Amino acid sequence: MKVLVTGAKGYIGLGVVRELLDRGVDVIAADFNLDGVDERAVKVEGNLFQIENPFEAFGKPDVLIHLAWRDGFKHNSINHINDFPGHYMFLSKMLEGGLKHMAVLGSMHEVGFFEGSINENTPTNPQSNYGVAKNALRQSIELLKKDRDFIFQWLRGFYIVGNMEHGCSIFSKIYEAQKNGQKKFPFTTGENQYDFIDYDEFCRQVVSAALQDKVTGIINCCSGRPMRLSERVEKFIKDNNFDIELEYGAFPDRPYDSKAIWGNNEKINQIMENESK
Repeated sequence: MKVLVTGAKGYIGLGVVRELLDRGVDVIAADFNLDGVDERAVKVEGNLFQIENPFEAFGKPDVLIHLAWRDGFKHNSINHINDFPGHYMFLSKMLEGGLKHMAVLGSMHEVGFFEGSINENTPTNPQSNYGVAKNALRQSIELLKKDRDFIFQWLRGFYIVGNMEHGCSIFSKIYEAQKNGQKKFPFTTGENQYDFIDYDEFCRQVVSAALQDKVTGIINCCSGRPMRLSERVEKFIKDNNFDIELEYGAFPDRPYDSKAIWGNNEKINQIMENESK
């Protein structure tokens, strides 16, 4: 099997490429710059949005895992809106060229303010540019699917813990603060509850979902249970033997963040169980 991974140098891309290669899959890694990406992959640098026939250009992959996305941790960046047409046209061109299977990274931020367990039928009402753009891309591809025959998986991500050297998550920021010798880290109240999943497990779930074609549509890549933010961050600090202390209440909670939100993991559990048989 030949799999194209876009955004291969990104926070998630590095782990997904490695996981695919460890499973013996042929990987084409695409990004603007690919320094640091696993050397076992075939590397193609460039701008996805400027390729006329990307399916041919990337060697007619069997599966596309589309992770490319700019400013993922800056939720109200205008780039989410500006880049949306480019993502849509790239995916549309891949289908026109002959792609039969695409898995695209989504986000729980598509749902917006919601309390409780999210499943594939949960209504979406995004409250940030990031959520709006992701939600619009999913809906646009679902419209394309009405006229074309292809496998479509929307891999909805939640809160990922780990991969400390990369990304801009709260965990990466604490790692940087510790490395820089900070003794206190400004924090929110930490009372909100989210669905946390370790980085390596998340990459495994993404790859397992994309390498099968029986379970499709929206698939939550998650742990399936809520945990208080303060509890998970304190555990992260303890697990890594950091001596930094959280300064609770230094920042207000974001108004669009839900008080308790987590993913329904029935579909991803089905995939992982089928894989182990």
